[in-house]
Amino acid sequence: MSTITPVPGEPLLAEQPEPGRRSSGRSYSDRPGKLVYGLLAAVVLGGLFPLWWSFLIASHDSTVLARDPFPLVPGGNFVKNAATVIDTVDFWKATWNSIVVSTVVSASVVIFATLAGYAFAKLRFRGRGPLLVFVIATMAVPTQLGVVPLYQVMAKLGWTGELVAVIVPGLVTAFGVFWMTQYLSSAVPDELIEAARVDGCNMIRTFWHVGLVAARPAAAMLGLFTFVATWTNFFWPFIVLGPQNPTLPVALQQLQAAHFVDYSLVLAGALLATVPLLILFIFAGRQLVSGIMQGAVKQ
Repeated sequence: MSTITPVPGEPLLAEQPEPGRRSSGRSYSDRPGKLVYGLLAAVVLGGLFPLWWSFLIASHDSTVLARDPFPLVPGGNFVKNAATVIDTVDFWKATWNSIVVSTVVSASVVIFATLAGYAFAKLRFRGRGPLLVFVIATMAVPTQLGVVPLYQVMAKLGWTGELVAVIVPGLVTAFGVFWMTQYLSSAVPDELIEAARVDGCNMIRTFWHVGLVAARPAAAMLGLFTFVATWTNFFWPFIVLGPQNPTLPVALQQLQAAHFVDYSLVLAGALLATVPLLILFIFAGRQLVSGIMQGAVKQ
């Protein structure tokens, strides 16, 4: 058995780079630099500025915009303005209507979009490609083009003024189908589906135990985005719902008079309508970020 004889002046093993130092001897760090932190701080301040500006105006009276110089500190009228908003419009009923509509639409979009996305991504059937292209092409059609025929359908069904007229048209979206198709096509390996079928799972069980489990992060993100979009939707609810049964954006529109707009009341109402969304993002923000990252990186 041969032995290795070390050469004088040369190490027996290759020298390993020190921790925190590349092989070339240059130090490096995985932490972002000051430029990254500066850009993130600018983005955060830019996102918070509209909320701060709204609160600044909502905490004063209606003459705040005409003051010179403009006050840069909050006043003491926010609670009074918020109480006026609640007394002026049917705030609690509108809030409940928005919660019902947003929750039902979000749950429906997640369910139907996940089913359709799984079918387009993992099932092979005739016309799959052209049908997916048609679904994606519908996103290019402006919503305003379908308002008149949609309103006529709702009027014939007797749904005008009812929440069902806002819920039914939004039960599934083309964006949701496209998003779930793109996500499931890379998140679920074909071998995993074949293994489930070999074990005796039918199509429904395979979707329930394989596809749905893999789709949870993307489905959570889609549900959050759909909830926010439905909560802030004003155009269609304003057309089909009356002032007796409004959603929150439609109810807050009543704060604008014909010849005078009290921006303190309007922005106080806007802040009150934003509070549920802030609470939602506080409790579901981590799941949202996880869904975005897992959807952006292919498995």
